[in-house]
Amino acid sequence: MTDIAIKVGHLSKTFRLQTERRNSIKEMFVRGKSRGVHDFHALRDVSFEVPRGSTFGLVGHNGSGKSTLLKILAGVYRPSAGQVLVDGRVSALLELGAGFHGELTGRENIYLNGAILGLSKKQIDRSMDQIIDFAGIGEFIDSPVKVYSSGMYVRLGFSVAVTLDPEILIVDEIIAVGDEEFQRKCFDHLFELRRRGTTIVLVTHSLTLAAELCDQGIWLDHGRPRALGDVSDVIDGYLLDVNAKESAARAEADAAAGGEPGDVGDEVAVPIPRQGSGEIRMTKVTLHDASGAEVGFVTPGEECTVRVHYRSTRSLEDVTFGLAFIHESGITVAGPNSMQDDRRYDIEPGEGFVDFYSEALPLQPGAFNISTAIVDKGHTYDYSDRETELRVRADHAVREPGLTRMLGRWSAEPSLPVEGKA
Repeated sequence: MTDIAIKVGHLSKTFRLQTERRNSIKEMFVRGKSRGVHDFHALRDVSFEVPRGSTFGLVGHNGSGKSTLLKILAGVYRPSAGQVLVDGRVSALLELGAGFHGELTGRENIYLNGAILGLSKKQIDRSMDQIIDFAGIGEFIDSPVKVYSSGMYVRLGFSVAVTLDPEILIVDEIIAVGDEEFQRKCFDHLFELRRRGTTIVLVTHSLTLAAELCDQGIWLDHGRPRALGDVSDVIDGYLLDVNAKESAARAEADAAAGGEPGDVGDEVAVPIPRQGSGEIRMTKVTLHDASGAEVGFVTPGEECTVRVHYRSTRSLEDVTFGLAFIHESGITVAGPNSMQDDRRYDIEPGEGFVDFYSEALPLQPGAFNISTAIVDKGHTYDYSDRETELRVRADHAVREPGLTRMLGRWSAEPSLPVEGKA
């Protein structure tokens, strides 16, 4: 065996699609030959190598060609051009029910799949109890798989794929169909296979999982490779592209609606019941990046300004502004107000704004809402409850769980305190 488990060179795959089909001789005679034929290029000039014992990830939007590439590696499709060299016994889990015969029982399908992988009956018998235990489908193992639920299909399919000692494992996003308990078992087993030196190629939309599990990766965009190399670099490039497209789409939507480019679009468009006496009202909230430009979303760890715009009908003294950042789950993550900097404002009639600036936004990627409060000691002038949407988008794979980042430092080496601390 060589040090390279998979080698793909200038691979392309083209499908011929028909938009008008003639299903009978009569149709062909009456309507003539079908003219709605065109070629769809699912993959174009893709090249990469997967070192033996490594884990390789495929990232990209839906329809980018990831699953087509996996099926070519598994031998389901033949390439239209280029070459694919796979050195090792391949076990694949591509789609629901693939490789199963509906009339056979789960046990019989285990023997069928094992035989397809080139294993003898004796080898399969040695793994049978382990497969059944891992699948966790109990007495249904001796029932025809046509009566299985989608979750049971996935359980059995994954159990067969990973338990029969694969040299190369190819896995599509299908694992996501399983329940939480089974997904944990799957990912734990994938980490164990990786530790034992199994070559793994996988498609996942969980970029965090890809960053943790994969060594290298490729980003496909409409069938073309956009980036290849260290998986962190590939993911970072993919996220930057996704963020740029979202920003452009929001700017276009704002322009079509008559707003300013980058405007979060949170100016109150319809009367919303507000608490407070109303001498001063929040009119909208905008987000600004380090350069001061308005943006549609913000990025963890980057400079960010939340600008609260207001309209006042009279002069007011000692006014305090406050914010609440509320996750979409309903959890209030933080509630800063201007009093923390001992700031009280004298407001004149008319329009203005007050900024809240963060040097490094501590929020993790997700969807949040912002509530605003304008008060004077115990008196409330205005309170808006979650009227502003805040989108936090990552520009790299996030490996820290939680809603916010806990800032701090780690020991440089084991058994050593943090530098400068006891």
